[in-house]
Amino acid sequence: MANKILLVEDDQNFGDVLRSYLEMNDYDVTLAVDGEQGLDAYHRGEFDLCIFDVMMPKKDGFTLAADIREKDTAMPIIFLTARGIKEDVLKGFKIGADDYITKPFNSEELLLRIQAILKRSTNQKPDTQEDIKEFNIGRYHFNYPLRILTFDGGGQDEEKEKLSPKEAQLLRMFAVNLNDILPRSEALNKIWGEDTYFTARSMDVFVTKLRKYLKHDENIEIVNIHGNGFQLLVKAEEEAS
Repeated sequence: MANKILLVEDDQNFGDVLRSYLEMNDYDVTLAVDGEQGLDAYHRGEFDLCIFDVMMPKKDGFTLAADIREKDTAMPIIFLTARGIKEDVLKGFKIGADDYITKPFNSEELLLRIQAILKRSTNQKPDTQEDIKEFNIGRYHFNYPLRILTFDGGGQDEEKEKLSPKEAQLLRMFAVNLNDILPRSEALNKIWGEDTYFTARSMDVFVTKLRKYLKHDENIEIVNIHGNGFQLLVKAEEEAS
């Protein structure tokens, strides 16, 4: 069954084009052209994800999202905006946005972000995930409670690294989202408590450290997804060869 998306965009032409593009990629899209119409559509239907333009007549995207958050704190929401003002971005995330995309944007990038958000919201099982304490990452074994990362080099060749608390938290989030995009904002808010320029630079330093720890397995790579976040990719042995 196709995932249902509520798209609220006051530019009718752009909205029609974006709806058609998403429908070509197997999404069931309902388009509304202002905030009030969007709220009415939300109450009448069932959706897996919402995409809201910020600047709209009658009810702006922030107000619309806040209204929906009163009813459903878990509904994934992506904001679209022609303004990249820092205050707007922060306001969006404070309301509970899952992502924030500045126009113009690459359509394929939007698809990747939608896929990542839907996969997390559909497959996430908080209780189960919280119970997972150990992870296998390629040729590494990660014990989260002990913060120990062990590399199996074969035979007696085994290396252990003791991670700092933040390094362990970040690696755990990568392991839970293995081969999927980990949005930068999600990691920053969960580990650092806020999404700012300075915490983002701090996260970059920790990602560099994790790359160093994981360098012994050539099938492992932490990829920077520009403007979104990172992916911890682990290639299968046959794929690597």
